[in-house]
Amino acid sequence: MTVHIRRAAYYYVTVKDAPGEAYRLLSLLAQQGVDLLAFSAVPLGGEATQLVLFPADTPRFESAAQAARLQAAGPNPAFLITGDNQLGACAELHRKLAEAQINVFSSNGVTDDRGGFGYLIHVRPEDYERAARVLGQ
Repeated sequence: MTVHIRRAAYYYVTVKDAPGEAYRLLSLLAQQGVDLLAFSAVPLGGEATQLVLFPADTPRFESAAQAARLQAAGPNPAFLITGDNQLGACAELHRKLAEAQINVFSSNGVTDDRGGFGYLIHVRPEDYERAARVLGQ
């Protein structure tokens, strides 16, 4: 199984939970030439949603966010893992971290129709460097 693990930074922006908010932000970033490695939206309850953005180019994102006066929190550390999908691929990553007593506090994954997968892992900032070593970074 081929797996590529890279360090990634993410930012989050809290927006009103309303139709078109994600579109507005994503199109604004696209107009500024910001390429995203990953994106997710998480409901916060009430009237708010958190948009989580993983830019390919952190300085470009920060410049675009500043120009647009976005209240983007970050950068925060994460791992972006891609590879050939096979049964248990994510379980193996979690096993390595669990054996090192590193807690994964959030993760998201997806497979594609070509036999690949993408997976985002978030660990606590104080565990990040140790997790990087455990994962071969």
